[in-house]
Amino acid sequence: MSSQQSPQTMKPATAAKKLGVYLPATPAAFQEGVVSRAELNELQTNPPEWLRELRQNGPHPRPVVAARLGISIAGLARGGVTEPLTTEQIEALREESPEWLEKERATQAEVRKETARIKKLHEEKEAKES
Repeated sequence: MSSQQSPQTMKPATAAKKLGVYLPATPAAFQEGVVSRAELNELQTNPPEWLRELRQNGPHPRPVVAARLGISIAGLARGGVTEPLTTEQIEALREESPEWLEKERATQAEVRKETARIKKLHEEKEAKES
């Protein structure tokens, strides 16, 4: 008795998230279908022109915008950025360097420093216990 396995599929929103692109900017065929694991792997290894264009120029989803600005997603919201931004808009924000962005970058730097400190403490504790 062999069971036929159906290919694993995901909703377009999940696939877009995994690809790091803004779903409403993707082609209609992508938005309306389902994406199999094999199709996702193919998109990641051999991205079509529309995917390369979206990744390069946007519009980008919030996690990508936050990463490119060096801040958290919550920091974006505190700064009043709620819409997806293009690469050009992100660059303009960087050049403009508003006060809220500088503050959020400093906050993010502190968070990273604290995370590294805690990780080091855990490593030292594990080393003593070994």
